[in-house]
Amino acid sequence: MTKLGNVVVGGKNPIRIMGILNTSPESFYKKSIKTTKQNISNTIKQMELDGADFIDVGGMSTAPYLSTLVSEKVEFNRISNAIKIIQNVSNLPISVDTCRASVAKSALDLGVDIINDISGLKYDNQMIDVISNFSPSLILCSFDTRRVLGNQITATKNLLKKSINILKKIEFPSNKIVLDPAIGFFRKSGKGPFFTKIRSDWFVRDLQVIQNLSSIKQKYPILISVSNKSFIGKLLEKENPDDLLFGSIAAEVVSVLNGADIIRTHNVLETKDAVVVASKLSKINKRL
Repeated sequence: MTKLGNVVVGGKNPIRIMGILNTSPESFYKKSIKTTKQNISNTIKQMELDGADFIDVGGMSTAPYLSTLVSEKVEFNRISNAIKIIQNVSNLPISVDTCRASVAKSALDLGVDIINDISGLKYDNQMIDVISNFSPSLILCSFDTRRVLGNQITATKNLLKKSINILKKIEFPSNKIVLDPAIGFFRKSGKGPFFTKIRSDWFVRDLQVIQNLSSIKQKYPILISVSNKSFIGKLLEKENPDDLLFGSIAAEVVSVLNGADIIRTHNVLETKDAVVVASKLSKINKRL
């Protein structure tokens, strides 16, 4: 039985919804950016009413095609401010989207339940020490600092296995681990450090991953984050993320049908409704 925070995920449990709260003005999806106390408070209350099971807070955009690197101090100041506001208005488990050990430690000191590391513990060598000391729930993304060649499904699975093996060295509980195949983070080139280099077409890679989620799971619950991502824009021939709501919902439904256990989204209400209907109409064995 796997838990993210105090929420059981995967298996026969309902599909869970993770609401995205971006506190970084540099983020690619401008509608998701909340920086004032009132905006953050109102957004969290609405996400909870709409059916979110968790809140994922980010303080630095990691979109590969943007130059958005900020200092660790700036990243944490943004995140800590949001954490305190969330804790005052909601009891939802909080996930912090960071791959920096100092930011993760400071967030865990504030009572955060979950660390969402887009590098799968491979960016900051000190992250494993923080994880060992606090033992939070973890979301591990597929990532490598080197160029990845060959079959992208196999590569994605192998990179996730490497992250799991890092945790085995500290005897980390396997029932606190969720996997994320990192849609949008495999590119030929980028402007920031938080992506995995590949020679093949990133667009084809992302589509193949969504089509093969069940084989990527490796007995762990899987989280998928496709909301307003570039592949949807390319499919629809639309460049503005504001125009990708319906495409995002469709991609999330397909992800659920293909094995996703958690959907991380900017659109909690719409995603929740779509996922409930998709789950009830499909033959997947989920209790709702």
